Amino acid sequence: MGGTWRPTEWAAPLAPAGRDGFGVFFRVPLAEGAKNVSYIIHRGDEKDLPSDQALDLTASGHEVWRVAAAEGHVLPQPAARGADADLAKAAAHWIDRSTVAWKVQPSASLRHSLAFSVSGDIAVAKGDLTGSHRVIRLNPGTLTDAQKAKWPHLAGHAAFTVDPRDADLVAEALRGQVVAVERDASGALLAATGVQIPGVLDDVYAKAAAAGLGPDASGALPRLSVWAPTARKVELALYRGSTGESRTVHAMRRDDATGVWSVRGLPSWKGRYYTFLVTVFSPAAGKVVTNEVTDPYSVSLAADSVRSQLVDLSDRSLRPDGWTALAKPPAVPQERASVYELHVRDFSASDATVPAGRRGTYAAFGGDSAGMRELRSLAADGLTHVHLLPVFDIATIPEKKGDRAEPDCDPAELAALPADSERQQECVAKTAAKDGFNWGYDPRHYTVPEGSYASEPDGSARIREFRGMVAGLNGAGLRVVMDVVYNHTHAAGQDPTSVLDRIVPGYYHRLLDDGAVATSTCCANTAPEHTMMGRLVVDSIVTWAKQYKVDGFRFDLMGHHPKTNILAVRAALDALTVEKDGVDGKSVILYGEGWNFGEVADGARFEQATQANLAGTGIGTFSDRLRDAVRGGGPFDADPRVQGFGSGLAGAPNGSPANGSAEQQRARLLAYQDLVKLGLAGNLRDYRFTATSGREVKGSEVDYNGSPAGYAAAPGETVTYVDAHDNETLFDALAYKLPQATTMADRVRMQSLSLAASVLAQGTAFVHAGSERLRSKSLDRNSYDSGDWFNRLLWDCAQGNGFGAGLPPKADNEDKWPYARPLLADPALRPDCTAIGAARARYGELLKIRSSSPVFGLGSLAEVQKRLSFPTGGAAETPGVVTVHLDASGLDPKWKSITVVFNATPQEQPQTVAALSGGQVTLHPVQSSGDDAVVKRSGFDPATGTLTVPARTVAVFVQS
Repeated sequence: MGGTWRPTEWAAPLAPAGRDGFGVFFRVPLAEGAKNVSYIIHRGDEKDLPSDQALDLTASGHEVWRVAAAEGHVLPQPAARGADADLAKAAAHWIDRSTVAWKVQPSASLRHSLAFSVSGDIAVAKGDLTGSHRVIRLNPGTLTDAQKAKWPHLAGHAAFTVDPRDADLVAEALRGQVVAVERDASGALLAATGVQIPGVLDDVYAKAAAAGLGPDASGALPRLSVWAPTARKVELALYRGSTGESRTVHAMRRDDATGVWSVRGLPSWKGRYYTFLVTVFSPAAGKVVTNEVTDPYSVSLAADSVRSQLVDLSDRSLRPDGWTALAKPPAVPQERASVYELHVRDFSASDATVPAGRRGTYAAFGGDSAGMRELRSLAADGLTHVHLLPVFDIATIPEKKGDRAEPDCDPAELAALPADSERQQECVAKTAAKDGFNWGYDPRHYTVPEGSYASEPDGSARIREFRGMVAGLNGAGLRVVMDVVYNHTHAAGQDPTSVLDRIVPGYYHRLLDDGAVATSTCCANTAPEHTMMGRLVVDSIVTWAKQYKVDGFRFDLMGHHPKTNILAVRAALDALTVEKDGVDGKSVILYGEGWNFGEVADGARFEQATQANLAGTGIGTFSDRLRDAVRGGGPFDADPRVQGFGSGLAGAPNGSPANGSAEQQRARLLAYQDLVKLGLAGNLRDYRFTATSGREVKGSEVDYNGSPAGYAAAPGETVTYVDAHDNETLFDALAYKLPQATTMADRVRMQSLSLAASVLAQGTAFVHAGSERLRSKSLDRNSYDSGDWFNRLLWDCAQGNGFGAGLPPKADNEDKWPYARPLLADPALRPDCTAIGAARARYGELLKIRSSSPVFGLGSLAEVQKRLSFPTGGAAETPGVVTVHLDASGLDPKWKSITVVFNATPQEQPQTVAALSGGQVTLHPVQSSGDDAVVKRSGFDPATGTLTVPARTVAVFVQS
């Protein structure tokens, strides 16, 4: 190894980067064209090293370490000073007042610190920091086991501790720009990055978790409080009206222990509109800004959410008649609940029996419209809850009617177009962003009713009318569930619709390792793992439960919440009592989407509120297992014709190559049957039954796409469903999957059979509004912004079911258009009143059967294991037929047992249940007295215990 090295040969000294037994290593980049060799030199030693003393560090994962050149090689120049400085990113994490985590390689010769500037003017120029700033020294440290457990995604980062001599600078630094800095021994800047501060804010301002927040107008002198610990100044702007510039500005006082700013006002402030003027360093803007922003704890707003309004929710003027003594339908445990998922606008936008001015509003949930008659009828059949898609303040719907741009082609014009035309979706797409329709998963303010559904979006009318809607649904015999979306906000940073991030920048949203806002949920992900975001979730839920008497909450993408956050919601609700709060909080049901994905997947940041993790909590999650088994395939299949148990896999192949060979179809059908059986048993992880293999298995041993199919500890923790607002409606899925020649009568039977798998299962039964009436969205798989036309909910069967309304919107469906065109053009696939009426009657019968016996709502694994079995299951079971036997002895005073046979095949099927031999078994009275002539052909042979069930039929037998 030849050659020597002297520091004088370099334009700038190298930064020492580590030691070994030989001396000091220096880190420099690999020269272009240089060989991948490592070189070592001793400090102060200019002698050549023998080649056998060279150390190969090329596998270290860092740059090649080299400090001397072999003969014939050119030693590269060192990196430019400050080359790793990027203040637009935030790769350092200040996790508590004493600790900073940063993915760098510390050494004794490097110096690390935090530079901070209250004026927010730190920048990088000519390889060093500029601007006025002070420094907090950092010492090398290690993350404790507790810190690694709390911040698992940072466990591999280097740790630094705040020098005790600078501890008194922490609070001041947090109210300005903070930059993490790495320098060499000479003071040369090597790296600089912004700093993520949620952890240290939670530590320094821990007392804020119990501080008063939001508007309080209950006393004589109203008070307004906002948490803004990083702000330099916060003022209250008090306006004369919801519009106009006339205002007064009032200083707010900071509590240094909590970071809360507050102001006490005059009685005349009540009813006034207000905003906060927050002066704060914004990483998104790269400077100190003064943001005019609404209150994240707002309870009332001006139209389009431009200002908050100071109101007292207990004010009598905001209560509809009878609100204080509102009579609610009886509460049911979660395993007995049956839920109807409904969008406020869908409910009445196309209902001619609702006065024109009330269509699409809260007010439509009163009176005697066709929709209300249908809801009362469903309640009489046994429906317990209406689940409302998001009804909090939505960022993407213009709240003033005059600001909306509805499609310029009227419904009559659209209806006259060919059923497979592209023109309908073209017309809708032109105004989609500005019309009055959106599903509403775009939260702006979490605790205010959406203004576009109110008669007047300005001010408190929406409060009274929302309460009137709750009262109307309760009066119809239905309890109310709210769909809540705390996992993301519509926007972050300096966007005008961003609220949280313009008050405490970088806190309320989950940041990736480089400081970018995570968007795995579609939008700016929030971070409920941070104390004050988690508290906002709990406070908001409690407000809806107490002030609006909401009976349940469905959490969107609940797996992006920590389990602890959802348990805190449960505990807060359980603490509400009728005597103290006017609400029985324990009767409020909780469920959500327990999906596992994104930057939090597999516990990367915390224990998530996912399907498996919530076992034993009593909180429900949607089971995709039963859904996929019944429908077939999955929601993201390239070919929508993949068949399942309820869509023709049992004896009605549609010819799609995606279904595989006949042998593969049979194997998949049997695998689906195990998922169906497990779903009927509540998807319990420890429930034991005989699989189609003939082997006894536990639910957790059944496979679902490589994961355990069974995950729940009790039936109430499972929400069983076969369709929802996401993806195609059940009718549309069957349109794709059943052979096109399938008669409408058979389509109705398969629709009913598929719904029965949910309604007659253990756990919460869930259905998308209109599926009981064959609702179609003309094959639209993602109708979130498809306008009223594709989302019509038609109560008048003469108008059809929505199928054949044109090709679904191009943006999310164009790849399916080749499959959709021939179906939409087929008039035989458009149901008439006879078909729609039959489907509605069958669904009502299923609800009545579910309500007729407690065996359809067992509350524990022990009860399910004791009472629920699959007597014909095993290696010899019939593909396409599932028989479930429910032992009702000692539980149901009417019957000894109930047996349900799901025959998904095109042939009549016998099923022998030995336990019924010699018994007195008849068709359930709901079915024997119904108008379905086919199910009445079901029979029972007492000599053998054999039940005979017609094709494509669900038959329910009772034993007296």
